[in-house]
Amino acid sequence: MKSSSASPVNETPADTSKPTLVRGLGLLDSVLLLVSGIIGSSIFLTAKDIAGPLPQPVLFLLVWVLGALISLCACFAFAELGSMFPDSGGQYIYLREAYGDLIAFLYGWMLFSVANGGSIAALSVAAAAYVGQVVPVVSQDHVVVALGWIVVTRAHLLGLLLIAVLTYVNVVGLRWGTLLQNVSTWTKFTAMAAFVVLGFAIGKGHWSNFHAHGVGLTMGLGPAQLISALGVGLIAVFWAYDGWVYITWVAGEVKEPRRNVPLAMVLGVLVVGVIYIAMNLTYMYALPLKEIAAHETIAHAAAAALFSPSAAVWLSLMIAISCFSAAATCTLSGARVYLAMAQDGVFFERMAVIHPKWRTPAFSLIGQGVWAAVLTLTGGYDWLYTYVIFGMMLSYILTAVGLFVLRRKRPDAQRPYRCAGYPWLPGIYILIAAGWILNTAIRRPTEALGSGLIVLVGVPFYLFWKRGNRKTAGSE
Repeated sequence: MKSSSASPVNETPADTSKPTLVRGLGLLDSVLLLVSGIIGSSIFLTAKDIAGPLPQPVLFLLVWVLGALISLCACFAFAELGSMFPDSGGQYIYLREAYGDLIAFLYGWMLFSVANGGSIAALSVAAAAYVGQVVPVVSQDHVVVALGWIVVTRAHLLGLLLIAVLTYVNVVGLRWGTLLQNVSTWTKFTAMAAFVVLGFAIGKGHWSNFHAHGVGLTMGLGPAQLISALGVGLIAVFWAYDGWVYITWVAGEVKEPRRNVPLAMVLGVLVVGVIYIAMNLTYMYALPLKEIAAHETIAHAAAAALFSPSAAVWLSLMIAISCFSAAATCTLSGARVYLAMAQDGVFFERMAVIHPKWRTPAFSLIGQGVWAAVLTLTGGYDWLYTYVIFGMMLSYILTAVGLFVLRRKRPDAQRPYRCAGYPWLPGIYILIAAGWILNTAIRRPTEALGSGLIVLVGVPFYLFWKRGNRKTAGSE
């Protein structure tokens, strides 16, 4: 990381009559937030989707390394933008400065309506469902309401309770939200470390699983076919690494943001890469790749093979903690994007208010929680989120391109951190991500079209709020 002697962001606003956010997140808090946001449930599920197209141990592990390196290329680009605009809202602000209000709003709209709201709903219900495997009284087997396609179980009700708790804790202060975030993250780290260490120390695994067993490094494929197989594996890996952008959303509450935001992004992705490789090595020690490719819930299968079937049940608690921790990150971070949108006059006016006592975006948090609860009850998050992944990847590409745009538009702007490897590393990310987008659009046109429709639905809302903002300005 490059350092700079540039003056830090002004901590005291000129207008002290209005409450402001508190810069209370240190570097460690920021790294934990980023790592927790990335590591949700995917590491416990996605190995099957990678072992299928890549049944070769070296390639199976290589694709996880490639995922970390490609994500780092994007992080370097976002880090420069984060050092330029160290305010809450993150990627929304970068898109606004590069392309204008409409593109930025549509990104924020996608976050609120599906991406972040759906993540909070999905992670909360997943946490509750995994708790239900240990405590059957709250399992998904107990249906409370069934009205057509809307089915509400006790796991959904527990998920609603988790959403309410996360929202309340974050409303009453950044310190409490951060404490909950950090405790749940360290608990998750401890559980995963125990799984890896005990798995190799006393687990009934086999070192022979790391041998290729007649499968060559190229798997008998030509160069184009091998690249295609790696690309298919990367689809699941990109999903697993998604979430490194969360720290940019809360940049307005990070201490020394011009230094800590870029540093947290790079350190966080590196930490996640190490954890992911360690977990996958444990899976491989437990089961050969052919069996990994056959198991939807690989963590349970690996725990049963290494220890006993009963251990697999208790592993559900580790996954529940991981999902809850990731939901905590989504709750804390996402509300800051809606705060920035509302302050720009293109979202609900009330969400622009910072609570005078707790110094948090309380109304933004409450609105986010209410919408996540609606998605939880309707079950809409389950199918909506599959559509929005396409749009999220497109937003990452646009933001990386925005780095080039802002280098041209604002050559003299303050940049305490300048993108490493510019223009090659961000260019590589753009090309790889664009290839992924094209491949997804061809192979899964329904999801690509659905993502586009979700984004376009936001246009009339943008026009409504923009018009209302002009009327308000004209009457002053």
